[in-house]
Amino acid sequence: MYRQHIGSAPGRFRVDVRTVGASEVLTPVGELDHHTAELLRTPLDQALDEGRVRLVLDCSQLEFCDSTGLNVLLGARLRAEAAGGGVHLAAMRPTVARVFEITGADAVFTLHDTIESALPG
Repeated sequence: MYRQHIGSAPGRFRVDVRTVGASEVLTPVGELDHHTAELLRTPLDQALDEGRVRLVLDCSQLEFCDSTGLNVLLGARLRAEAAGGGVHLAAMRPTVARVFEITGADAVFTLHDTIESALPG
């Protein structure tokens, strides 16, 4: 069950947040770009501020990610790893995966084919 729904840019983007075991699962829906990045940064920062350092992003509904969105994810990764955790990206669509490949970001994140494989045990 989702415990939180972070506001949306009308018709463009929202983030659903839920806790599954030791993981904070965030599901960005829509287009992550310079107009919507703050809507993802806020729940990422909130989770990290509250000590939840194993972050899983279910990217199955993420349609687009630009450099601003990528920078938000990289910043969260640095914070999570500094606290002993990490950021896991799951179920990326090909167009989003391509951005990570082109930039080399696919080498610094833990990638999973499915959300189920990203969740421990």
